Amino acid sequence: MKNLFLKPVFIAVAILTIILFGVAGYHYELGYPAWSTMIVGMLIGIALLILLKVLLFWLMPLVKKIPIPFVTTILGGFLAVYLLRMYAFRWPPILFYGLVLFGFACLVLFVAGLWQVIKIKKIKTGAILVFFGIVLAFLGFYSFNSLEGDPYQDTSSAEDSLDVKTLEERGIENPSTKGNFEVDVFTYGSGTDQKRPEYAEGVKIKSPTVDASLLLPEWKGKKKKWREKFWGFGVDSFPLNARVYMPKGEGPFPMVMMVHGNHSMIDYSDAGYAYLGELLASRGIIGVSVDENFINAHWSGDFRGKEMPARGWLLLKHLEQWRKWNQDDNSGLANKVDMDNIVLVGHSRGGEAVSIAAAFNKLERFPDNGNQTFDFGFGIKGIVTIAPTDYRYNREIDLKDINYLSIQGAYDSDETSFWGMRPFHRLKFSEDFDGFKAGLYMNHANHGQFNSTWGRSDFGAPMKWLLNLKPLVSGEEQHEAAKVYVSAFAEAVLKGSKDYRPMFKNVDLAMDWLPKETYLSQYSDTDKMVLVDFENEMDVTVAGDGINLKGDNFKVWRETELEARDGGSQQNNALVLGWKHGKDVDIDSVPVYTITLPDTLGNFGMADTLTLSMAMGDISELSLKDGEKKVEPPKRGFNFSIQLKDSLGNAASVAIADENRLPGRIRSKFTKFEFLDKEMIGKDTEVQLKSCYVPISSFLKNNDSLKLDKLKSIQFIFNKDTLGIVVLDDIGFYQ
Repeated sequence: MKNLFLKPVFIAVAILTIILFGVAGYHYELGYPAWSTMIVGMLIGIALLILLKVLLFWLMPLVKKIPIPFVTTILGGFLAVYLLRMYAFRWPPILFYGLVLFGFACLVLFVAGLWQVIKIKKIKTGAILVFFGIVLAFLGFYSFNSLEGDPYQDTSSAEDSLDVKTLEERGIENPSTKGNFEVDVFTYGSGTDQKRPEYAEGVKIKSPTVDASLLLPEWKGKKKKWREKFWGFGVDSFPLNARVYMPKGEGPFPMVMMVHGNHSMIDYSDAGYAYLGELLASRGIIGVSVDENFINAHWSGDFRGKEMPARGWLLLKHLEQWRKWNQDDNSGLANKVDMDNIVLVGHSRGGEAVSIAAAFNKLERFPDNGNQTFDFGFGIKGIVTIAPTDYRYNREIDLKDINYLSIQGAYDSDETSFWGMRPFHRLKFSEDFDGFKAGLYMNHANHGQFNSTWGRSDFGAPMKWLLNLKPLVSGEEQHEAAKVYVSAFAEAVLKGSKDYRPMFKNVDLAMDWLPKETYLSQYSDTDKMVLVDFENEMDVTVAGDGINLKGDNFKVWRETELEARDGGSQQNNALVLGWKHGKDVDIDSVPVYTITLPDTLGNFGMADTLTLSMAMGDISELSLKDGEKKVEPPKRGFNFSIQLKDSLGNAASVAIADENRLPGRIRSKFTKFEFLDKEMIGKDTEVQLKSCYVPISSFLKNNDSLKLDKLKSIQFIFNKDTLGIVVLDDIGFYQ
């Protein structure tokens, strides 16, 4: 035993181990002095080293009896599986190795059974082993896939009895209906593309290349080597390739230019928006789907956002080429485009790229390198971001006086949060700007199905095998939602149609045209006078312009920055109110939130509608007493009364549920395993607000003596539900 430890190698290993355990102990914060935890760490290292050494010493004679082929097979298999997980599967270890061991057990039974039948001729024993191997594998496969489904279905898709007269019932045409124009589909591009015939001999019009060297200096190293080998061109000669959906006719026509996001560069993405391009062209709008696949990710690496300026700039270079064609009588496209009437649509990273393009459109030079000059100034009237990023570019884009729409699926496992609402909140309007901004949140929609070629899974295999795909809407349904809203946006922004404006304010008005799902819509324009937005104030009792705030009898009362699903910021503050009381609560104990207005604020006599944004909060914030029964939240949001009171003492109240479908909490299960959702995704929900409205006529119906020109206070009275949590924001009026 003495010689067991007195060896130079052991002494060296022991010293190193003790030092490392000591360092770990020194930095392991337990509230005790660092020197004491260091000593404890060293002692643990010594004890563990001795224990393992003795254990292995006694096991070695047994190990020697194990056949070498068996050892090499097991170790070789384990090493192969380990490398597979590290470089291919990348699943959580407990899940990956657990499934591997289960599969190994099934195969041992199956192979052992065949061995019994073929080699040993024990047919009965072998058949039993084979049977149990197959049954076990089947049960495992069935159980694995049975984990798919929506455990929150009942709470997210419930309907209520609110009577809403939809736009279709008002005689307005479905914007996704095919129009009267015949459509010409063609491509333009370099004419020399080595990989894609549609941009080689298949082009109708040849376009020049552009030099993006100053926009994408990261085009170097292996990215440069392998991309140039694959594509046959470099950063100094990017092609201007695109698919065109052209209405047949004289023109000029407005244009919608679309761009994809970051997908595998060899799984070409630009054809995935044909369903939008063909619809828009049939309604008299040119659709252009731009090819930027050559800066997407693949084996040569991902630029990880460094390419975002180039993505936006390329869109403007396409528009620049269209301007030249538009002015050239020999181009075949002369006078086809109304260059003052353009909308940009971007999906995923393309959604961030269109915001960048809109910002670059007004600049004279590239902000990251002033040696790159800009000369754009196109009439970009609006942008649509579909499941966008808003964090890839190292500059935060703040837009002004441009129409804006963002669409997001609640089951998007790629961009799991509604990042498109961050540009929404940053976007500012001048007083005379006649435009709007809107957001649409759709349950059971994912990331990829907004592009018809990306498919149902937001990840490739083997990661996609872990995704919970059963709850998703079909690709056709997801396309339909995009068609309705993108087409309506184009009609409103490019053609000045007022018919579709209401559906952006309230998605309930478009429900006849949309797949049967749960939706939340947010909206704002210059007609909206926001009194309280809960931004930039630490004092919860005051707002701007001398407005006072007061909360009585609440269990929860705070103003907070709303979090994204992964804990990031939504860049928006809101009010959170929680209450809990009995059914027979005394009137003085009813929770009331009061907004008191100063006389100097102005006259609300012309107000048409009271507006606010709201969401259902997390009821678990209301801590329960011992023995108190847990209360399940309602299928829809919590109801409460809104009371307006004038300086003469006249008051009128309306229940919010009388005029609005109350938003419930949309919850998502992205993968087959809840623990994996927490590890990979984050929370099962994030607060997404819904714009709600109460007509002033509803208040006057209850008390026609109310004087809006002498309005003194707005009160939220929580007397409808005995407990609840609500999130409120942007309280004000439409004039």
